[in-house]
Amino acid sequence: MRYNFEEEDGGRQSEDVEWLPLQHHPVFSTPPDWDRDGDRALTMPKNLLAWDGASRLYFWDSYKTCLHRLSVRLGEPDPTSLLAASPSKVLQADVQLNSEVQRISINRNGSALFLVGLDGLYVMYLYGRTSTKENTIICRTVLVGSDIYFDRNNSIRTLKVCWHPYSDTHLGILSSDSVFRVFDLSSALGQPEQEYYLQPVEPGSSHNATAICPVDFSFGGDHMWDRFTVFVLFSDGSVYILCPVVPFGSVYKWESVLELYSDAHIFGLKSANSKAVKNSNLAISWLGATFPELTRKEVHAENAAVLRAQPYALFDASVSLQGPLRKVSHGVEDDSVHPPVCEGRAVSFLYDLVSKDSILVTAWSRGKLQIDALADEVQPVWKVGSPPRVCLDSTDSIVGLAMICESLSSDTFILKLDLPPDHTLWLGHPPPLLRLAIVDLALPRRSSSVLSMFVDPIISERIYCLHEGGVDSVVLHFLPFTNQTRGKEDMMRSPSVHPVLSTFQGEASSATPLSGFLALSDSFGDSWIVGLTPSNECIVVEMETWNTLLPPIIDKVDKLIGAEVPKDTDSTIISKELLAGPRVVLLPPSSPHLRSVAADSIEGRSTLHQYFKLFHENYVEYAHKVYFELQHHAPHVKKIIDDQHSQLCKAQQKILEVERKEEKIEDRVEHAVRFHGELEERLQSLRHLPAAHKRSLSKAEREFKSELDRFRGVELDALRSSIEAVNARLKRYTHSLQANRSNEERQVSVRRIRHVEENEMSLLKASLEKLSVVNSENAKKVKVVESALKGREIGT
Repeated sequence: MRYNFEEEDGGRQSEDVEWLPLQHHPVFSTPPDWDRDGDRALTMPKNLLAWDGASRLYFWDSYKTCLHRLSVRLGEPDPTSLLAASPSKVLQADVQLNSEVQRISINRNGSALFLVGLDGLYVMYLYGRTSTKENTIICRTVLVGSDIYFDRNNSIRTLKVCWHPYSDTHLGILSSDSVFRVFDLSSALGQPEQEYYLQPVEPGSSHNATAICPVDFSFGGDHMWDRFTVFVLFSDGSVYILCPVVPFGSVYKWESVLELYSDAHIFGLKSANSKAVKNSNLAISWLGATFPELTRKEVHAENAAVLRAQPYALFDASVSLQGPLRKVSHGVEDDSVHPPVCEGRAVSFLYDLVSKDSILVTAWSRGKLQIDALADEVQPVWKVGSPPRVCLDSTDSIVGLAMICESLSSDTFILKLDLPPDHTLWLGHPPPLLRLAIVDLALPRRSSSVLSMFVDPIISERIYCLHEGGVDSVVLHFLPFTNQTRGKEDMMRSPSVHPVLSTFQGEASSATPLSGFLALSDSFGDSWIVGLTPSNECIVVEMETWNTLLPPIIDKVDKLIGAEVPKDTDSTIISKELLAGPRVVLLPPSSPHLRSVAADSIEGRSTLHQYFKLFHENYVEYAHKVYFELQHHAPHVKKIIDDQHSQLCKAQQKILEVERKEEKIEDRVEHAVRFHGELEERLQSLRHLPAAHKRSLSKAEREFKSELDRFRGVELDALRSSIEAVNARLKRYTHSLQANRSNEERQVSVRRIRHVEENEMSLLKASLEKLSVVNSENAKKVKVVESALKGREIGT
């Protein structure tokens, strides 16, 4: 159901609407207090544009803290035009937003839109009440997950927020505490419906800190078990999957779910492997309980086009965290989980479904894209013996669940593409990856690591990469399974990369990243991209769609045909026959006495008549042909002269413009020469510094330096995030343990007093014993002295 927002106006202002090009709409204007360097220190991708997929475009105005809704016309009246209605509708939140909005996104039916920032996640319901201000609507706005993410007592950050593709009320959130949560906006806003605690490494095992630091996630597409899968990317580039993850009440096609149910019966239960039978039994029981219509014989596809997922969870098993996904190549798998092909850390992830192929794209901080394809189907895997934590209501219905998702030891099994299906189906192995390409965007080294990717709505093979320097288009030309099903045996072609929009102004430091990006399309196959600059300026670029995926041989043929067109269209002004002149006429044979023949004689007259006839047949007819040709080609010659005259005028105008710009160019050249001289002087002065004479690093020193850079850029960030997560979990229990701490402190104080008294008594006893020993020794010495004195008295 799509809400008809135009009925709110009652047609009162339909006559006052003006249709303008989108880039010239009044809402896209630079504010007077705009700071050019305000968006330089972004830590997360910023996107303030959203599109409902039909005729409404949404723009969040950060300076006025309101949402603009623009009605757009795609391809009307000109197929290349993109118009927007003016004035726009202003949607105002009914609460005060305590966070700067960084990204907005709209759900499937266009009824709600979330606004996420560093300190808050809000959901705005786009149907509301009309305000007293003209063209203003007050919309209900709620805060989501405030007790978990935006509490002052913890420091948990949201890494990625996304609408679920099969529900209008469910949000998926990945946070810095390595937990993936699913929120249901129709029931509880503060507490999640589902929680999955990600544990990619076994407790007690030695791993890098980056292996437990999530970065991004993406939901799967409409293909087999991918529609129930969540792909999670970690900062070291490893990819893990959760399957199955289904929001309660989400809607799926009957045929899609029935295909999975039949596949589990045919290939799982009939397998000779006991492990495959066990895994397929778990999948069948889960499908039957989540979609009860599958087990009812009276329900068919005719009367149930879609199925709604019911709350269910296996009470003796938790969903396994499958991975990390390994790379295979031509039937032999690479044993290294993290191949050192890309430097830096992984920052963004994209799932793209192209016909039969599931494409996974990983963006790295150094400006490289790692493009892989799933070489096998995703299958659900549970860890038996690890029961989830389930929350029930008064009717014993599941309203929430939480589970710890761990990796299984079988995930390290080495898979190969040449194995028969009996050795791979329903055995619980994660699907391997087929490496398609490594694309280097050639970004400057000083550019930031904020990258985001989008899929073209018309051509799914085209991926847009948004970075600090602008927008690049990456087109995939080789799809292994799609080409195989179509009967093509093309060789593996590398993707083509084309810059679409550049924001660099000579240096990386002067680049301004876009604050918004959209890819629009209409029903006729036309496509546009819309960009928003930090100064609220709108950029519209029309994209070609019909010749994007053509092979290069077609392009060569088109060039040859285009080169031959001018030869056919340029008709000759005068034919070659006329330019060659009249034909040479051979005179007839005459008698030797012709000069003596009189002109008025019979013989003379016949000779003259014959010569006149030859002259008329050749020269007079040739003159008539020339006259006719000149008359026929006169308009064409005039057109050519007019075209040449117009081209001459344009050339003269260009020459005048060049002459006017010549002075400016000379000034710029002189300025560049002076600046070059200053740089040369600075370079000469820098060469005299002591640091300029240092020897270059050796190979071992360079390797040690790269290792330090890796630890500084990757390991420290991961350790900080891990410490933050641990601190957040510890702070949760501080309030509940305050009473116990007071009692414990009293007991400890009493114990300390007793312990101190015992120590003092022991010290006193020891000192008394020492004094008694000293007294006894002194008494002995006194006796010796007295005996000596008595002896002296007797002697005297």
